[in-house]
Amino acid sequence: MGQDPSVKQRVEALSPFLDERQRRLMAGTEAAAIGYGGISAVARATGVCRDTVRRGLADLNAKADEAPARVRQPGGGRKQAKDEQPGLLAALRELVEPITRGDPESPLRWVSKGVRKLSAALRERGFTAGRTLVGRLLKDELEFNLQANAKVLEGSRHPDRNAQFEHIAAQNKAFRADNQPVISVDAKKKELIGEYKNNGREWRPQGEPELVNVHDFAGQLGKANPYGVYDIAANAGWVGVGLSADTAEFAVETIRRWYHAVGKPRYPDMTRLFITADGGGSNGSRLRLWKMQLQKLADEIGIEITVSHYPPGTSKWNKIEHKLFAFITMNWRAQPLTSYMVIIQLIAATTTVTGLTVACKLDTNTYEKGIKVTPAELASINISYDQFHPEWNYTISPSRHSG
Repeated sequence: MGQDPSVKQRVEALSPFLDERQRRLMAGTEAAAIGYGGISAVARATGVCRDTVRRGLADLNAKADEAPARVRQPGGGRKQAKDEQPGLLAALRELVEPITRGDPESPLRWVSKGVRKLSAALRERGFTAGRTLVGRLLKDELEFNLQANAKVLEGSRHPDRNAQFEHIAAQNKAFRADNQPVISVDAKKKELIGEYKNNGREWRPQGEPELVNVHDFAGQLGKANPYGVYDIAANAGWVGVGLSADTAEFAVETIRRWYHAVGKPRYPDMTRLFITADGGGSNGSRLRLWKMQLQKLADEIGIEITVSHYPPGTSKWNKIEHKLFAFITMNWRAQPLTSYMVIIQLIAATTTVTGLTVACKLDTNTYEKGIKVTPAELASINISYDQFHPEWNYTISPSRHSG
């Protein structure tokens, strides 16, 4: 019997849409339609093995409830790459395990770990794995996925970190129970003044973005140095925007201005002030000028000033960071800070649904860097240190000769 072209055409047209069992049944159907010699005729016309056509015909003749449910027999079909290439998964895991970052001998120590480079590295080790296979093995077999860096590490963890947090919380509670103010202070990052890009996005007419300078180099307008005071109980901020250097003198001057403009009117019976601050910067725990300037402030306003510093590497826990500065940054996102007045207005306009209010003033004073405090001046400070970490916790009282 000659080759039937119609059989060949039907099988070729439908085969791409059928699985193995369905193609086998189709071949069996064509053989049954032909009758005697149909198996050989279909095999010649389609190129399908005679045994496959014969099994398809047998499946058709079987009862429906006895028809095979599987496409292949158990264990049939092409083996997976991980089975065909023993050691493939282990080699891939070795290339992507985080521990290899510290191994200078790792093939990918100095390159990114994209699937193309992982595929090339596996090829150098004698394996065959394209980028698609590498991606599937990473996801399905090794349970890896693409992840960005997470900002959670802040340096070494001090053994008394939690104890200091508890100390600050206890002081906070005690001062507030006595209706005495508790403020969190810190310097916000310096900001360039001019037509410079500010991170974030804002709604604008389509195709009309705010045009800013290509390069962020400080121009003639200089920089702004915001220093903030956050009143925890009142949920209110005060920000001084300096034109000069961020020094301890500037930091304490901002606290002084907060006291006269907001603090004293809000707390008319104030006799003590509790300040929480980071351990570094212009309000650093080891900065002599910071303590010296606080002494001058205590003498001027006649109250005790208690200070607690956060342990090293815990600046994000300072209340002002996430209660004030974070919302200022959100409020001026995508807004070029073209002048000091723009900065002041944007800061002062910052509010939240929880009732945050912010006042902001420009500080035009000039503050010198590098002012030294002599040992004699340091000894003159009327300071009492707490028994628990005195380097972090202390109280500065008005001088005995003041007033």
